Amino acid sequence: MIVCIAEKPSVARDIARIIGATTSHDGYMEGNGYQVTWTFGHLCTLKEPGDYTPAWKAWALTQLPMVPPRFGIKLIDDNGIKKQFSIIERLMQAADGIVNCGDAGQEGELIQRWVMQKAQAKCPVKRLWISSMTDEAIREGFANLKDQQDYQPLYLAGLSRAIGDWLLGMNATRLYTLKYGQNRQVLSIGRVQTPTLALIVNRQKEIENFKPEPYWVLATEYRDTIFTATKGKFTSKEEGEKAFATIEGKPFTVTKVEKKEGKEQPPQLYDLTSLQVDCNRKYAFSAEMTLNLIQSLYEKKITTYPRVDTQYLSDDIYPKCPQIMNGLYQTKFAGIAPYAEFIKPIGGKALKKSKRVFDTSKVTDHHAIIPTGVIPQNLTDVEQKVFDLVARRFIGVFLPDCKFSTTTVLGEVKGENETVEFKVTGKEILDPGWRVVRGDNTATEKEDQQDTSLTSNLSPLTSDPERTLPTFVKGESGEHKPTLTEKWTTPPPYYNEASLLRAMETAGKFVEDETLRAAMKENGIGRPSSRASIIETLFKRHYIKRDRKRLIATPTGIELIDLIREELLKSCELTGIWEKKLRDIEHQKYDAQQFINELKQQVAEIVQEVMSDSSNRRITVLSDADLKKIKSSKTVAPNS
Repeated sequence: MIVCIAEKPSVARDIARIIGATTSHDGYMEGNGYQVTWTFGHLCTLKEPGDYTPAWKAWALTQLPMVPPRFGIKLIDDNGIKKQFSIIERLMQAADGIVNCGDAGQEGELIQRWVMQKAQAKCPVKRLWISSMTDEAIREGFANLKDQQDYQPLYLAGLSRAIGDWLLGMNATRLYTLKYGQNRQVLSIGRVQTPTLALIVNRQKEIENFKPEPYWVLATEYRDTIFTATKGKFTSKEEGEKAFATIEGKPFTVTKVEKKEGKEQPPQLYDLTSLQVDCNRKYAFSAEMTLNLIQSLYEKKITTYPRVDTQYLSDDIYPKCPQIMNGLYQTKFAGIAPYAEFIKPIGGKALKKSKRVFDTSKVTDHHAIIPTGVIPQNLTDVEQKVFDLVARRFIGVFLPDCKFSTTTVLGEVKGENETVEFKVTGKEILDPGWRVVRGDNTATEKEDQQDTSLTSNLSPLTSDPERTLPTFVKGESGEHKPTLTEKWTTPPPYYNEASLLRAMETAGKFVEDETLRAAMKENGIGRPSSRASIIETLFKRHYIKRDRKRLIATPTGIELIDLIREELLKSCELTGIWEKKLRDIEHQKYDAQQFINELKQQVAEIVQEVMSDSSNRRITVLSDADLKKIKSSKTVAPNS
């Protein structure tokens, strides 16, 4: 008998139906030589400190650092889990072979390997590795089962991550709680959560310490068009007034009219983080909500595996794309086919194949998130919103580039002793191309610009790049109306979930350019699948709170980051390097034991440094009631 083990009952039922295991039993399905059973996500976890030695049961500074000679696993203390595990254990010990049908990723590998270890399974193990839950994908996966040993590096990476998080989290949390927590609140410290909190706290301090400075912008209106002085801002009013006086009453002359045609490529396909970013910006969905929705769509066979960090497809997906497109063409919501009009112009023709979309070298375990071609039925409103983004992004990559014309007009006003130059730029869409599938993203794009302001607004006003300019001719001249406008520099914006996810992805640096962002992902903090839960953990610990869409650090969160002197615990760059090492373990470029040994040494150094702190610092402890009492006006400076 072959035992197949999946990560969820719903997934197990789909697999059982395809392979003919149609008889239901308590905790598994059986038939056609197979028994199909399931976990409920994690059934096992690393042992608690007290499981290794009684001395570690009580929290005491004298017992730190806690470094077990050998890490062990145990069942999670839950009656439902214990019951299901006993069924799995009985099936595995009698099995002729096992098929690991866990989610095809690092976490899925770890979940099932631990269960097999705990059940003391001795038979050969195969691996089902699929990127979608369609019937076709499951059949294809079972026809091409892999050897479990092929995924040993993936398991080692997952195990290293779990051990690393245990070493740092258990030791640092006890260390900071006992030293600074007033014995009233656990001060949770984590390899990913603490640098993420530091991002929010540092940005908040930057905003609160920001001192607005005035500057003046010289512009002039000629033929109902606003031209801005190319010199940029004036830092003193006197300097601005002097330039204003130079041009007042003098004619404005057009010196150059330049037209350039350009092309804009469609955005790349979604990885999990870019989907979470768009869902937050467009619909205000939290990162966790988006992950749950796209996971639901995956389990309903409508989209592919979601926990991915690539925006590319492997070349073998290209032949399947016409079928996927056909499924989208037939898709209807409330009797309306929303995608048919976009697909018609490319229907019946060979779909374009771009390196920005199809590049096998950029795909490791899974490809970008795309529809499967299964026509969606009975989606909730929020599921439909997420599917719509994925569907439009997929269609868009096969549509032509957007063609536009950029017009730049230069002008000047000659004074007695000085000539002041002006400029205006306009953009005209000649052929929208892929932009037809965007929908109304105007609000989203404006918010994008706010999210990505990394520095104070020191640049002069620029013209609306989307507007079409009147026809100007070089040499024409006429009256104009100059203005000198006082402006104030503004602080960077508070983080929202969208901008925080981007910062986590690129180790604290805002990178909107897709190519550059892809290169920096190697040093991001956290995995795409874990970032949502990290943000939620910060809320649960009362380290941050929401103020509309803004993420605000609480006094506890701010004091905790101020208290931590060890850069290792709160540096995005250092944590990003750890993440890269974990990925290198997965790809057999780095030794797992070396990673653990380095971390043991680092934890010992952190303990020694904190223990030597002779100050009597303590952290403010906040209850839920305290959080409600904190008025936004006390913690949030106006972002003007």
